[in-house]
Amino acid sequence: MGDVVSSHLDEDRRAMITVRTRKWMKEFSQVYEQQYAVALFNCVRFEIEGGGGTQSQLLHRKDPLAGHTIFSGSLFQYLEENRKWRNRFVFVPNDYTINLYESKAAHERGLHPKVTINCAGYKALTSMEEYMELINKSLSGVKAKVGSNPFIKCATGFPLILWHPYARHHYFCVMTEKEQKKWHAVLQDCVRDSNNGLPENCTVKTPAFTDAVRLHRQARGQYGTWDMMCGTPPQILANLVMESLHPDIRNMIVPRLKGKMQQRQRNWMLISDAVYKQVLSQTTGQYEALVEACEAQRGPLDARLRTDMDQIITSKEHVSSKLRALVLPKAEQILRTNIQPYINSILEALMDPTSRGFAEVRDVFFREMVEISKNSLNGGGKEKMGENMERLSMLAFHPVKMQSCYEKVEELNLEGLQQRFDVSSPSVFISRAQILMREQMDNAVYTFEQLLNQSLEAQGDSDMCKITQRCQDRVLKKYDYDSSSVRKKFFREALLQIIIPYMLQQLAPSCSPELPRFKELIFEDFSRFLLIENMFEEVVLQSVSKDIMMAVKEAAVQRRHNLYRDSIILTNSDPNLHLLGENPQVDWATKFGGDEPEGSVSSADEGRGFGRRRKQVVSMIQLDGVPLPYESCLEVPGVELIPEEDAEMFQSKEEDQLENEEDQLGKEEDLGPKSPDSVNEIRDLINPVVEVAVPVSKVEQSEITNKTEATTGSITVEDGVEEDVTHVTTVVETIPKGSLREKTSPQAILQQLAASKKQEVDKDEAAIQNAIEELEIAVQEDESEQITEISAAESDNESSLPLVTDSSSREDSGFQSPTSKGPVTNGLNGEEKIVDPVEVEVVLS
Repeated sequence: MGDVVSSHLDEDRRAMITVRTRKWMKEFSQVYEQQYAVALFNCVRFEIEGGGGTQSQLLHRKDPLAGHTIFSGSLFQYLEENRKWRNRFVFVPNDYTINLYESKAAHERGLHPKVTINCAGYKALTSMEEYMELINKSLSGVKAKVGSNPFIKCATGFPLILWHPYARHHYFCVMTEKEQKKWHAVLQDCVRDSNNGLPENCTVKTPAFTDAVRLHRQARGQYGTWDMMCGTPPQILANLVMESLHPDIRNMIVPRLKGKMQQRQRNWMLISDAVYKQVLSQTTGQYEALVEACEAQRGPLDARLRTDMDQIITSKEHVSSKLRALVLPKAEQILRTNIQPYINSILEALMDPTSRGFAEVRDVFFREMVEISKNSLNGGGKEKMGENMERLSMLAFHPVKMQSCYEKVEELNLEGLQQRFDVSSPSVFISRAQILMREQMDNAVYTFEQLLNQSLEAQGDSDMCKITQRCQDRVLKKYDYDSSSVRKKFFREALLQIIIPYMLQQLAPSCSPELPRFKELIFEDFSRFLLIENMFEEVVLQSVSKDIMMAVKEAAVQRRHNLYRDSIILTNSDPNLHLLGENPQVDWATKFGGDEPEGSVSSADEGRGFGRRRKQVVSMIQLDGVPLPYESCLEVPGVELIPEEDAEMFQSKEEDQLENEEDQLGKEEDLGPKSPDSVNEIRDLINPVVEVAVPVSKVEQSEITNKTEATTGSITVEDGVEEDVTHVTTVVETIPKGSLREKTSPQAILQQLAASKKQEVDKDEAAIQNAIEELEIAVQEDESEQITEISAAESDNESSLPLVTDSSSREDSGFQSPTSKGPVTNGLNGEEKIVDPVEVEVVLS
């Protein structure tokens, strides 16, 4: 591996990468320094003038994940060094990084992880087909043929892959589909949190960086949204550099790669990862130096701003009025012809899935409240209540429970609008909406906790159910208002992200040459805080903001979107509720249990550096009574031994099982006569079969017996029995054993035995049905024989005996009639039908 990278990334090429990265960072630094002063001006102005906004009704938790971790467990990882699969213990702390340890014991001893993965910019995949499709898209010239095998053979049928357009890919797999779904939800949450963007509390550095990135891309003709605005600023800068550097390196190196197609793909990914690491190392160092230099100038700039703020604002308004006279006529023309007809379509595409997602958040929260109320009504006790509240407190950060909410938003589709407005991918808006949903869920949970704790302290826990219900109703009302406000703000921001870049691109050819002359209108002392490029964007934003606000207001009137109108202001029924937000988070385990909180460690362990063991948000997956396989991190058995058995092995097992079942069925048939002489004997044969196949209750059995005896001699099986027969799960009590136990892990053994048991159950059902059909045929044959005999006897005496319609006259024949006497009404048309007294009918339903 190292030879491949070193041979294609020699000193000259590494020097070229360094030079281009340094040149790119120098250009970005100039833009960042300018935007830093502008961001500082906006921050100070907002601080002086203040700004209004909708006041949230729900409380906000400052550090929701304090004392918690997200997930931990074991899975198989593919090691590219030796191309083998090994078991790894995975630990996900509350910063959503993925730490891979050699074993669980290594993590508990406090050793450093083997690998630490920052998921910014990654995608979590669950199929090799999807992964190979992304590989082929990103590697032009190294495309695989249709149907060709991937260069990695997954050890199981449940892969988990972390894909990145530039950095190293990570390959994992698990043993069951349930594990795959849970791990995929966890990985997606790690990616989502890492892509959440920059911290909003940095009121100067964050807007300075985002504006600098946007203007730097616009200078290169890239106006649309960008889906690699992920991670920390150095990672975002590395993605920007790789966006222009990656194609050149690929065209330079890929044609010189040798070997098979799979080997070339593998080698290119190793080279791309090496280039990305080199670029990231440079952007990290240079960005830190840039921020340090700008922060050093913040004090003098802040003092000058506060001294001349009025003059700076007046100068900006003067220049802005001149810019509006130039820009507004052109902007309004573009707005009327190219944007207004599509605003409602864009808004509709955004609102439907987003509103469904927020509604699902409400439903999930309500279902958890119902469980807590059930516990109170059923007398679960304080300990059970404490467990439920502990789980509820981390509901927003439970990726599996929140998955149904996230899936609603993933249906967002901007197809047809992406090319017109240069939207790279809807993933930017999907990820942002999911983060807002998580925040609203946590706010609702935290508010409920504080209200419940306050009510319990004031009223006691004598009527827990009523108190819980009252707090729940108050929180849901507040959630409805806050979710409406958050969604409307999200819709406005999304529309601006889509429309503003398009308008800037359309106005650039006619307006950009005119902008330099406006710089003469700005005093030199204020030139650091007032930039024509930023003022031009503000004028364009003002031209379209009115239409966007009107569109969102019109949508709020429609009931199907479940939005509050802006004119509606929810009166705060809890004027002192904000004071509860200052209270510490409630420790429900201590409050209701009274014991030492779970996860506490001794002072000796804390002195050795272990600290407090944190509570885990997501529960670990482990089959009951089965330890985790390969906990010692031994080498995983060969790939062919880990998946389920192949088709030939299953076919041979099925044939053996079929032969055994046929023999067993033959023995069961030999237990009774082939042609029963009476209906009672038929019943004696069928009932044991039904009792074995259908584990019905005694009440149901008595009802079936009563119905059978009440009928006119016919055997009637109740209608619900057939449905029960198709759901048989307890017919087979023995599980066949074989060499499979010696070849696979415990999880695979249990999985395959379950499949084998299901096959045996299905075949037993088929055998039962065949036995019943054979008995029915035997009854019909016996019936026909006896009818023939009776008909012959009647033909001999036809001249002397009258037509008999009463079953009492048939008693002399020696055949005990099971049918009722007299006419029987046909249920189909209401006509009366004479039932032959010798007819025997077996009804199986």
